[in-house]
Amino acid sequence: MRETTMEDRRKELESLLEEFKQHPERDWTEQRKRAKVLSEMIAAHDSSRD
Repeated sequence: MRETTMEDRRKELESLLEEFKQHPERDWTEQRKRAKVLSEMIAAHDSSRD
């Protein structure tokens, strides 16, 4: 099993956001929580690189 990279996290977030757009009628509560965590992880990583 390989390590999860920031690129993997970015792709997962992009995928979730696309699903939200395509199916706004669904209950995305758990997926939105995951998207928030991913966004925070990516932001923290990006700000630590500055």
